[in-house]
Amino acid sequence: MSPRSGSADVDQHSSAQAGDWFECWLDAHRADLVAWRRHIHQNPELAREEYQTTAFVVAQLRAAGLDPQVLPLGTGLYCDIGPADADGKRLGLRADMDALPMTEETGLPFASTVAGAAHSCGHDAHTTILMAAGLALASAPKLQAGVRLIFQPAEEVMPGGALDVIEAGVLSGVNRIFALHCDPHLVVGTVGVRVGPITSAADVVELSLHSPGGHTSRPYLTADLVHAMGLLITGVPGLLTRRVDVRSRTVMAWGAAHAGNAPNAIPQTGMLRGTVRTGEHSTWLLLEPLVREIVEGILAPTGVTVDINYQRGVPPVDNDEHSVALLRRAVETLGPDVVVPTPQSSGGEDFSWYLEHVPGAMARLGTWSGQGRRADIHQPDFDIDERALEVGVRALVSLGAPSLRSPNLPNRS
Repeated sequence: MSPRSGSADVDQHSSAQAGDWFECWLDAHRADLVAWRRHIHQNPELAREEYQTTAFVVAQLRAAGLDPQVLPLGTGLYCDIGPADADGKRLGLRADMDALPMTEETGLPFASTVAGAAHSCGHDAHTTILMAAGLALASAPKLQAGVRLIFQPAEEVMPGGALDVIEAGVLSGVNRIFALHCDPHLVVGTVGVRVGPITSAADVVELSLHSPGGHTSRPYLTADLVHAMGLLITGVPGLLTRRVDVRSRTVMAWGAAHAGNAPNAIPQTGMLRGTVRTGEHSTWLLLEPLVREIVEGILAPTGVTVDINYQRGVPPVDNDEHSVALLRRAVETLGPDVVVPTPQSSGGEDFSWYLEHVPGAMARLGTWSGQGRRADIHQPDFDIDERALEVGVRALVSLGAPSLRSPNLPNRS
């Protein structure tokens, strides 16, 4: 694809000069961006096991004269660049580091070398982009504000690593926080922004069912556990749609169901696991007691008993309007048509926990080349167009540095 030229949001000569330092840094490290990402991609680590990834990032930052601090649990880190402002505050930039417990099927020469682990959500790109942005900002002649890089472990599990970061006090002194997330629904060279909720709340429900068991010829003499499971599988999602406003984008789906082995024996135990998601914070607060009420009501006439394990996951990522304006302004320095709208996702993201403490925003980083299959995140053949790495670095650097001169970005045609 041929490059296209963008127009600068601020085209004064002094602003262009201020951005030259970044172009020099990028020219020297453009190949490193790809090499760093591929190294992390080949060596994925699961949640709270990101020791090598942490060590790799620490080594790169220390080599640039920075002082990264590893989190108390031994994975994840943070690193300050530049002085805090007059109020002792600084800008937070966050990336997640962990891989998914799945087998990669991309066939790439730099595919995962770790059995049962793969960077199929783009966290390898997130980590690379934030590390590169930090290294670039460390070479800047002047920052608009001090920056704190936050490399978070364990985003893919619940409870997620954002809570570990917050508990370690890493948000102390941070007055606003930003993040990027790879999005294969957007073409490379674009960044999706949205005011308000951009992800959804995501909870996990596990039901352990119990019955005396018995012979399938005489279900009336016992409690028919499999029949009760069927009622729950269809009834709980269906009734939930009648108890909450459909405009809240609430959806429940079961992902696992297990009971019995013999065709002629009613089992004594069974299990259901699923997720409940909603796009509204206020609805999220009501879901646990509502799901419990529905489950118990469905089972009441069946004689089957239940233990309900309801795991509250994450609230929606609710982008602050002023933070989105700052993010939009930073991304617009990349060109006039880089910023695009993006819809709310029904997926969950524990970046939301940071926004319970400080304002901020998450944006979607376009990673699709525009050609071939558009594999979604969490699919075994997911990959990114690596030109997105530079776009992500430019966006984060623009948040913490003076206006950069307009770059050449990938042609999206």
